[in-house]
Amino acid sequence: MRAGRARRVRRRLAADVALLAVAAAFAVPLLWLLLASLDPGADLRVRVPRSVSADNFSAVLTPDITWTPMLNSLVLCGSSTLLTVVCAALAAYPLSRHRSRVTRPYLLAILFTTCLPITAVMIPVYALFVRVDLIDTVYGTALFLATAQLPFAIWLMKNFMDSVPRALEEAAWTDGASMLQTLVRVVLPLMGPGVGVVTVYTFIMLWGNFFVPFMLLLSPDQLPASVTIFTFFGNYGSVVYGQLAAFSILYSTPVLLLYVLIARRLGGGFAPAGAVKG
Repeated sequence: MRAGRARRVRRRLAADVALLAVAAAFAVPLLWLLLASLDPGADLRVRVPRSVSADNFSAVLTPDITWTPMLNSLVLCGSSTLLTVVCAALAAYPLSRHRSRVTRPYLLAILFTTCLPITAVMIPVYALFVRVDLIDTVYGTALFLATAQLPFAIWLMKNFMDSVPRALEEAAWTDGASMLQTLVRVVLPLMGPGVGVVTVYTFIMLWGNFFVPFMLLLSPDQLPASVTIFTFFGNYGSVVYGQLAAFSILYSTPVLLLYVLIARRLGGGFAPAGAVKG
């Protein structure tokens, strides 16, 4: 008995140590980010600044460094996210409600497309954008970002939509509602947490995308913050670490705010209690 209890204690202790090591691996970079943003002489070491200062934030809070790129990112990622969520809902609805032999192969094909690296298709996409005169346009880049993110969004949306009872749709059809009205007024309001998850996930993935806008946008005044962050990397390996940390905190703020705004919806259910009666 004592030997078995000792083994369980050792296993639990080993698991706690492993979890603490993983937590430290995530916490140390975040701690460096916070401390370096307040340290005028920051470097790669994690240290308490000798003198706390907001000079790094003052240096990056300019129209050219922060405000214009952040606005460009909000316009680019916001429009792409909206387009992705709308198209994903319209595509997931028939996949969720109409069963056929091609549904599963089609869903597997959609899931397979999410595994394709974006770098593998950028050369033909760039050539296509040049040919159709979409290069260096925000709406063209937003369209491609939405297209690239759409497969996984459809997969997520379809799985959430499966949880909505069909009896509610049949009641709406009995009252004369069309399929589009049923989707907009019945299904989507009841799967608010699912729509929130798809929205947050899509926006986060687009917000951190560097390669696509770097390739398709050429004008400096149209570049998003994910591309202009390279301005903090100077020549010959010199990096302004304090300003980079301050800009990184500002760059992460919209994503955190979006999550906080939708967090209440994420914890809700898909259908109100008593919506479906036996």
